[in-house]
Amino acid sequence: MQNLAPIALFVYNRPQHTERTVKFLKQNELAADSRLFIFSDGAKTDADADKVAEVREFIKKIDGFKSIEIVESKTNLGLANSVIAGVTRLNAAYGKVIVFEDDLISSPYTLTYFNEALNRYRDEEKVMHIGAYMYVLSDKNLPDSFFYRAATSWGWATWDRAWQHFEPNIDTLLKKFDSKKKSEFAIEGTMNFWKQMQDFKKGKNNSWAIRWYASIFLKGGLTLNPSQSLVNNIGHDGTGVHSGLNDIYNVIINPQPIKDFPTVVEENKAAYQAIKTFLANRKGSMLNRIKRFVKEKLNQYFSI
Repeated sequence: MQNLAPIALFVYNRPQHTERTVKFLKQNELAADSRLFIFSDGAKTDADADKVAEVREFIKKIDGFKSIEIVESKTNLGLANSVIAGVTRLNAAYGKVIVFEDDLISSPYTLTYFNEALNRYRDEEKVMHIGAYMYVLSDKNLPDSFFYRAATSWGWATWDRAWQHFEPNIDTLLKKFDSKKKSEFAIEGTMNFWKQMQDFKKGKNNSWAIRWYASIFLKGGLTLNPSQSLVNNIGHDGTGVHSGLNDIYNVIINPQPIKDFPTVVEENKAAYQAIKTFLANRKGSMLNRIKRFVKEKLNQYFSI
C-alpha cells in the first residue's frame, strides 16, 4: 500500500500505558512503513514532571517505524490543544492523519483499516472521519464496517479536506442547534453529547472530540466505523484525563482484518439502531449502577 498516512501519537505522563500502546502499534502490518510523530505534552504540575520525563525517556528508544519524530512541548498545552495542533500540522503536511492517544491497544490490522479507508473515501466529501473503536453491539449481522453520524475518539483518522471544517469555537457551534438537531446529535437522548457541549461552554471539560463531532454533524458528515472494535481503551483505571473506572466500554479487539467497506455513503440504519440500543442500556440496572458508583468511590479513596 503506497502513500501511507502519518501517525500522530499523543503522550503525557503514563509510561506504562504508552509502552503498551506502542507495543501493539508496532505489531501492526503497516507499522514499519509508517511515519510516527509523537507529541509529548509538558508537565502541568511539578508532581507530573517525573512521569513526563519517564515517558520521554521511553519514546526516545522507540523503533520499528519508517521514521520517528518527537515533538516535546516545554509547557503544558493540555490534551485538546495538543491534539488540535498536531492534527492540523500533519494534515497540512500530508493531507491526512491517523491519531492515537497513549491508552489504546490495537489490532495488527488497525493501520491497514485506516489506510484503506483513507484511500477509498479520500474524495467523498460527506465522509469526514474514520473511527477504529466500536461498542459491543448485539446485532451480529452488521457488515464489517458502516457509516454512522457520531465520531469516536479512541483511534481515528481524517483528511485535511474534512479537518478544514473543524470549528473550535463552542458559541459558533451551539447557536446552530435547534431542538431537532439536539435530539439527533444525542442519538435521541441516549448519549450525553449535548450535555458535553454545554459542559464545555461552562468550563467543565476541554474536549476537542465533542467539538469535532459537532463540526461533522453540522456539516452533514458521516463517520466510518468497524462493527467489531479494532482498538481497546486501557485508560479506564483513573489515570486518563477523561477516563472513568468502569468497564462499560471495554471490548474484545477484532482479530481479523476489515474486508468489506460500504459502497453507498449513507448512515447504516441497522447500525444506528444497534448503537442506540447499546447506549440506552449501557449503564445496566439501578443495582449495577450503585455497585459501580461505590467501586469508583472506593478506588478514589484508596488511591489518595
